[in-house]
Amino acid sequence: MKHTPLLLFLLMCSVPALTTQAAIKTEVVDYKDGDVALQGYLAYDDSKPTGAPGVLVVHEWWGNNDYSRKRAEQLAGLGYVAFALDMYGKGIEAKTAEEAGKLATPFRTDRGLMRSRAMAGLKILQSRKNVDPKRITAIGYCFGGTTAIELARGGADLAGVVSFHGGLDFSNPDETKNIKGRLLICTGADDPMVTPDKVTIFEDQLRKGKVDYQINVYGGAVHAFTNPAADGHISPGIKYNEKADKRSWEAMKAFFGELFK
Repeated sequence: MKHTPLLLFLLMCSVPALTTQAAIKTEVVDYKDGDVALQGYLAYDDSKPTGAPGVLVVHEWWGNNDYSRKRAEQLAGLGYVAFALDMYGKGIEAKTAEEAGKLATPFRTDRGLMRSRAMAGLKILQSRKNVDPKRITAIGYCFGGTTAIELARGGADLAGVVSFHGGLDFSNPDETKNIKGRLLICTGADDPMVTPDKVTIFEDQLRKGKVDYQINVYGGAVHAFTNPAADGHISPGIKYNEKADKRSWEAMKAFFGELFK
């Protein structure tokens, strides 16, 4: 059977066009804060070579482990360049809650150190050629949520911050006015570590500082509700909550969509 030129043209038009498939790339990045050797984890969509929004990921008090790296990869899948920073030092991860507490304590007691260490990670993200330095946000989990907010309270150039079950205890309340971007707080209604009174106190600081903020409270959720590994603690105050995990992630996506529309 012979095909006329018109028929051949129609057949060619019916073949789906080839599209570039997203390829998530990851890199281990060595860097320093002063004399402290650090190691972060970068994830990005290789099909978007320039101008992508960046997301700084701040880990829980356990350190920059598989969980924070997985979150960076998830963000890369959404089209962001994500950098999971390192607060503790190259290769340092806590194995027990006691170890994690010892590692986190210096930063909790010295917020200048917390900001400095987080800023070192932010500079790495800002320096990437595939990142738009004017469109960078920070997210954090538990200890990391506190750190992300503290970074913003120090006046860092962040378009927004998302805290997932992060602590909301901050000294020098007046510094909250230094937050330049918008803020999304995702917290558990029954979190014994981030109690309603602490949320109220921080909200009052945000209001006085004229910060553009949202606070999402998830019913039935306690501390560390986004991490499935939280169930390993066998504690009623630390537990994974699938609904709160999914809802807070969707809230983050909507928040970013608003920032980067």
